[in-house]
Amino acid sequence: MSKILLTYVLPLLLPTVLYLSYMWFRGKRSRAKGDEPLPIASNSIFISLILGFILMISGLVYIAMTSGSPPDAGKYQSPRFEDGKIIPPTYTK
Repeated sequence: MSKILLTYVLPLLLPTVLYLSYMWFRGKRSRAKGDEPLPIASNSIFISLILGFILMISGLVYIAMTSGSPPDAGKYQSPRFEDGKIIPPTYTK
């Protein structure tokens, strides 16, 4: 569950949450000064979502390139049924 959260949800939501919190604090400060707060622009939210997708894709590419085993790590042994039990798949050398 944490892998899904860190690789998909967090990169998508982080830029949007940062932008919306920035606009909230900026509006709060302008109301305290007596100014009219600036509206949240929909194109800025779209841009933050695009940045989130870019972060998510770059994170997935990084994980794919730096983790896992090399292609010649061993021979794949498919799952099988032995002595009434299911043996899970393994890699043998």
